[in-house]
Amino acid sequence: MNPMGAVWIVSIILIQGCCMVFCAEHDYGKILHLSLLFYEAQRSGKLPPDNRIPWRGDSALLDTGLKGEDLTGGYYDAGDSVKFGFTMASATTLLAWGCISYKDAYVDAGEWN
Repeated sequence: MNPMGAVWIVSIILIQGCCMVFCAEHDYGKILHLSLLFYEAQRSGKLPPDNRIPWRGDSALLDTGLKGEDLTGGYYDAGDSVKFGFTMASATTLLAWGCISYKDAYVDAGEWN
């Protein structure tokens, strides 16, 4: 076999392998579940009794602004100690929009309640 023939065979095998990876079935219910758990883990303040993140407890219960404003509650951004309003608002809006547009998918994934 000439070298160019071998290159073509290897190329075809690599392309088929890539197609199998990119065309693989995805468990969108699991992806949705893990996405929502990620955002639930970012909650700040007094957590509700139905908290699904067992290792997370209440946090930042005494946060106040410079003039005594109550800053408890809300969400942290990516696990750090800063609360960013716009990035979290964007992500939350997209998840909420998904609830409105694809309620059946949330129900099927067990994430509606």
